[in-house]
Amino acid sequence: MDKREAAARPGLKYYHYKLDKDSDPYKEDDEQFKNALTVHPVSEPEQMYRLHKHFTQLELQRTYNEIAKLQAEIKNVSVVAFDGNRTSQWPVGITAPFEPKTRFEVLRWEYFTEEHVYLCADGSPKCELRGVDRLDVVDVIGAALEQLNDKYRPALRLTKQQLINGYRRFDPTRGMEYTLDLQLEALSPQGHSRSIAKRVHLVRPLSGIEIIPMPYVTEATRVHVIVPLALHDRGHVDRFLEAFATGAFESSENTVLTFLFIYDPLEAQQVRHNDIFAGIKAQIAGYERKYPAVEIPWISVKTETPAQIKFMDIISKKDPVDTLFFLADVNTNLNSEFLNRCRMNAINNWQVFFPVHFQDFHPAVAYHNQPAPPAAADMVKEAGHFDRGAFDEACFYNADYMATRAHMAPDVQDNEELLDVYDVFVRYSSLHVFRAVEPALRKRHRPQPCNLRLGEDVYHRCVQSSLEGLGSRSQLAMLLFEQEHRNST
Repeated sequence: MDKREAAARPGLKYYHYKLDKDSDPYKEDDEQFKNALTVHPVSEPEQMYRLHKHFTQLELQRTYNEIAKLQAEIKNVSVVAFDGNRTSQWPVGITAPFEPKTRFEVLRWEYFTEEHVYLCADGSPKCELRGVDRLDVVDVIGAALEQLNDKYRPALRLTKQQLINGYRRFDPTRGMEYTLDLQLEALSPQGHSRSIAKRVHLVRPLSGIEIIPMPYVTEATRVHVIVPLALHDRGHVDRFLEAFATGAFESSENTVLTFLFIYDPLEAQQVRHNDIFAGIKAQIAGYERKYPAVEIPWISVKTETPAQIKFMDIISKKDPVDTLFFLADVNTNLNSEFLNRCRMNAINNWQVFFPVHFQDFHPAVAYHNQPAPPAAADMVKEAGHFDRGAFDEACFYNADYMATRAHMAPDVQDNEELLDVYDVFVRYSSLHVFRAVEPALRKRHRPQPCNLRLGEDVYHRCVQSSLEGLGSRSQLAMLLFEQEHRNST
């Protein structure tokens, strides 16, 4: 091998290194090779990648050494600090844990095993570990085992037998914290082995905050509000039209309201002699006379299965591709605040928005033993909840919907009534599906019919949403307690 050469400048030396044809960077022990600014000759791409990997690992190791040096300095300085060693909380250099001031601020620990997590997001006491949660647990156990082996090598080699207990919590000041009780097999170089238990603590720190670039949106976009109506919705149209006229027509809000009249086959046959929506069509004509600048189009649809996809397929063909849709419900109370958020959160070719509305509880449950429910109740936990099981409301652009529908496989399109718009976007598009609580979107309580023809998943979501919309657990428990007390006396 030809030795290195140096080019000198005042106070500086730059080294370049000449390699043999078949030399391996990992077997080069010369310090001048490690400090070389350039290496030559590099005649093959594979050799270039090996060199890049080698020098990247050297740089990474230098960084780890600097971190260890800084941690040692922090420990030394912390001895004379005001709080003493508390200023060097483990891990050194990471923000100290959050300290609650009241019992309401105490961070909750989640208990988990390798298969299940306890106390789930939906309130269930136990649910299966899936998706990113399962990958997170596997990654943390692997990291713990790697650190333990680095600590006890070469005296012992540790392998995992099982996870006895697992705890995790999210600390907003530092990141995700884990405590693991591991059952391990310890194997010595002599071949002796025994089972031991170890408790380890890990932290997945929050990285630097990065601003994600987003496409430009404007609040001037026209929102096309789509409201499907079936037979059981007729009694709620008066209130909806009155509220929408106040919030949109009178304020000249840039919206278009479209009704979708849903007839089953029998109702469609009688539409000429007994139109179930004749009264509503007359109301629409009355509002158009009252507000001459407003047009309220409506579309009639005949179907046995009132699926969202069927409606959107019809509507999307009638509107331009740049149309912004908002799928609403006759029980939805719309206002300008929410419509602006719909415009800002639905981004063409980038993101769709599924707001989580605030659902009022049943008045007989929420205001039990009260003379009458208030006309305008505050948005508190005793009055209702954010219905995470409802996916009826959605903001998206027509172009995004049409592109997503085109990606659906032919076998899925044959059973399209089993999916709602949310499922379609999640499964068959690469768009961001943004779902968040929306305090400006509120619904009054009313019995919610659930159609089994729409598919088992959609049906069970509907039933679960209806049950959770009756009242809080404490309110329902109090009613049961009073009923049992009356039955026993």
